[in-house]
Amino acid sequence: MRLLITRPEPDATKLAKRLETLDHESTIEPLMSVSFDDTDLVDLSEAQAVIATSRNGLAGLEAQGAHKIARALPLFAVGKATARVARDLGFELIVTGAGTVHDLVPQIVATCDPQAGFLVYLAGDVTAANLEAELEPHGFRIDAPVVYRMKAAENFTDETFEQIATGEIDGVLLFSPRTADIYVRLVRKHRVTAPAARMTHYCLSDAVARRLAPLGKIRTEVAPAPTLDAMLALLV
Repeated sequence: MRLLITRPEPDATKLAKRLETLDHESTIEPLMSVSFDDTDLVDLSEAQAVIATSRNGLAGLEAQGAHKIARALPLFAVGKATARVARDLGFELIVTGAGTVHDLVPQIVATCDPQAGFLVYLAGDVTAANLEAELEPHGFRIDAPVVYRMKAAENFTDETFEQIATGEIDGVLLFSPRTADIYVRLVRKHRVTAPAARMTHYCLSDAVARRLAPLGKIRTEVAPAPTLDAMLALLV
């Protein structure tokens, strides 16, 4: 089976290698690219803990060199992959969530003291969940510097367009609502809605699958848990 990988680099290439071990071919088409330009400086002077809901947030922290100070603080990581990156950066006290921001909130509330200082949330320019709205009712003060930005692709590459149009791609891997939005926009822009409807769209969550509605009746499969392993299990 040939699968369209929509993740940013370097994750896209890593995923392609993993798919190869599962006897799948890949076409890499990152629909977003990460930028650390025009971001906010991280202020840790009154912080009691750091929150990372993506590896990009930690990469943005490292790009500023602020990880050298931040790693002395507790870190709340949204999932195992983010926790691994935090560990590589030198964080020692890491609380690992089950994979979603909503799962992480009870752990933060149970562990932190609202009076002990700010919670520094390493945010992107667009976030899927309003972490501040979930934590502020518990008395927490949130500082959410934008430490990375995601730039959307403007077009499919010629190779990807031709492979979709000719039916060479069997499935698409979609990991976020925003990626799904970009995918929908490009499918319609390139006028390949009909061949796209013949592909299976493997989605990390129901929220991702719902963003595909503008394409009409298409085949979707949703991972039972919001993890890469759960996504890959759909391919077996």
